Amino acid sequence: MGKTMSEKIFERKVNHAVQPGDLVIAPIDCAMGQDGTTPLAIKSFLDMNAQSVFDHHKIFFVIDHNAPSPMESVSRLHDEMRSFAQKFGISLFDVGQGVCHELMVAKGLVVPGDLVVGADSHTCTYGALGAFATGIGSTELAVAMISGKLWFKVPETIRINLHGTLQEGVFAKDVILFIASQLKADGANYKAIEFHGPVIDRLEMDERFTISNMAVEMGAKAGLMVPDDKTFSWVKKRSKRDFESVFPDPNARYCEVVDLDCSFLTPQVALPHRVDTVKSVEELDEIPIQEAFIGTCTNGRIRDLEVATRILSGRKVHPHVRLIVAPASREIFLHALQMGWVEEIVQAGGVFVTPGCGPCVGTHQGIPGDGWNVISTANRNFKGRMGNASAFIYLASPATVAASAIEGKITDPRKYLR
Repeated sequence: MGKTMSEKIFERKVNHAVQPGDLVIAPIDCAMGQDGTTPLAIKSFLDMNAQSVFDHHKIFFVIDHNAPSPMESVSRLHDEMRSFAQKFGISLFDVGQGVCHELMVAKGLVVPGDLVVGADSHTCTYGALGAFATGIGSTELAVAMISGKLWFKVPETIRINLHGTLQEGVFAKDVILFIASQLKADGANYKAIEFHGPVIDRLEMDERFTISNMAVEMGAKAGLMVPDDKTFSWVKKRSKRDFESVFPDPNARYCEVVDLDCSFLTPQVALPHRVDTVKSVEELDEIPIQEAFIGTCTNGRIRDLEVATRILSGRKVHPHVRLIVAPASREIFLHALQMGWVEEIVQAGGVFVTPGCGPCVGTHQGIPGDGWNVISTANRNFKGRMGNASAFIYLASPATVAASAIEGKITDPRKYLR
């Protein structure tokens, strides 16, 4: 039998044949930590009496989850990261530079064929480049920083074929929410997912990242896409690294093959408090909202802000709604400024916060009130996710969030895009 992308990447790293279920110790191409996980990794590093890192060029820290710092205890943790990074020559992206997962790809730090680990569950985002990228814990990050290696269980792979053509007003976020509704939250536990088909082929990289980002919401270790000309063009504009792409064999062995026709898809909404409890927007009765959020590592990119602006331009946010926008990076924010999108959104009544995770993590910005309904472009809607366990979080595309912000209730965005 042939090999999947994940199997081929691991075989290249360990220099011998592997099968799903094998335990391997493999060298990594790079490791990332953010401010919610890195301080614990630093503590573990020191507890292990480590004196050096394996390669300071391959380790990256990002301050994005609590940025700017909301309290003095967090400021101390940020300073720990800065001091550690300076001591060992590690690249650190400080407050306002953006979300870790946007920076890792936009700065050219990940290329096709890489094996990447990050102390954040949505590290799987980089799979859109054809890399095996997976989230790890803080102690594992410490070990990776010291040794440059980690143990992995080679995963089985689910192949998802996405057929058809997306309707106007239907986006990558709708596609991945629909997939989550079919596979369920535990449908890919400790497996890799390969996304294939004409729907993927037609998506630009911004939207491909959205789909790979949420592979972990079905339990997957990684969410990979076959690199193509769009991938190569995107990477070569951002990275000077040489790379060798990996492609699945035509006779690769998959533990499951799922075929989905996306032609009939309409805008999708994930209901509280599960990502896999999904309905089409037409199925929902009028659900009032008090907060709308556009941003995060899932949907804070250029195309996301562009479509939101198309809907909000010349209109007003409902007086009972707070619309919060967090660009995924400083560069995206500057692009939105240059295009006039920031002015359009602010004129509509939206509020911009520092490029980064913003309200998603629920520690310092945009925390909803008791009983509020929030519609968000984020990737999770668990109880308490945005900082208040008494709130209700609905997940949707930037288009659906923008349209809902205008009407004060969850709204089909297609009428604003015709």
